[in-house]
Amino acid sequence: MLHSMTGFGRAEAVVAGRQVVAEVKSLNGKGFDINTSKLPYMLRAWELEIRSLVSRTLVRGTTDVAISVKQDGAARPVSINMDLAAAYYKSMQELAQRLNLPEDDMLPTLLRMPEIISTEQDALPEEDWLQVKQVLEAAIERLILHRRTEGAALEKDLLERMDAIEAAVEKLAPMEPIRMERVRSRLQTSLQVLGAEIKDPNRFEQELIFYLEKMDVSEEKTRLAQHIKYFRENVGNDELSKGKVLGFILQEIGREINTLGAKANDAAIQQIVVGMKDELEKAKEQALNVL
Repeated sequence: MLHSMTGFGRAEAVVAGRQVVAEVKSLNGKGFDINTSKLPYMLRAWELEIRSLVSRTLVRGTTDVAISVKQDGAARPVSINMDLAAAYYKSMQELAQRLNLPEDDMLPTLLRMPEIISTEQDALPEEDWLQVKQVLEAAIERLILHRRTEGAALEKDLLERMDAIEAAVEKLAPMEPIRMERVRSRLQTSLQVLGAEIKDPNRFEQELIFYLEKMDVSEEKTRLAQHIKYFRENVGNDELSKGKVLGFILQEIGREINTLGAKANDAAIQQIVVGMKDELEKAKEQALNVL
């Protein structure tokens, strides 16, 4: 089963009187990239563990992790550094007296001074972090569930693209003898127009067969069928991350389709090949989202 790289998960809980909300969002990417800029200061001490947890479970994709920790109404939301505030106030009072400025509205200015108000702890205690970690893990699980759902849709679409390419190949079979006969007739007509005399019909027939063999697409069709079979096998295996492998197989499928087009030398066959290329490009776009 395929997993998409796209997903979103959210979980929340109350931890030590704080409302904790964890949100994890993942988009497609060539490797694994994580953004933790939305972590609160009190969780910075646990950032490496957060990164490790997310990378182990999500494997690949561009991931944003946001965790908010809010105090409830009964908790003490801020702390004020009284000693530092008193020192600031004394200096401000002395400055006001020296400059003959009013001293009656210093509180708003005082509260804006550096390190007067602390809204968060320096670091979340380990026992609280373990509960926050559980909230984060729950958000990740919901994201993975979202990835599975998206992956099922991707799998259905990709397999339908392979079915369409195979159906197009089947259409080529009755057209190939007609194409060969058309090429043979065109060559003979061209020689007649040029007034060329065929002195050795057997030799001419041998050369004609050699020329037509170069236009034969049997090998390309066989390799194309093998690549599609291998693609389906990889879609159905138990590997979690297989988007890159599927991308490589689609490149090989593309090479065979391009060779079919180059050898076609027939407008009707070219139209079928164009349709195959269209299906392939759509499959490539979808494969970019596969984990």
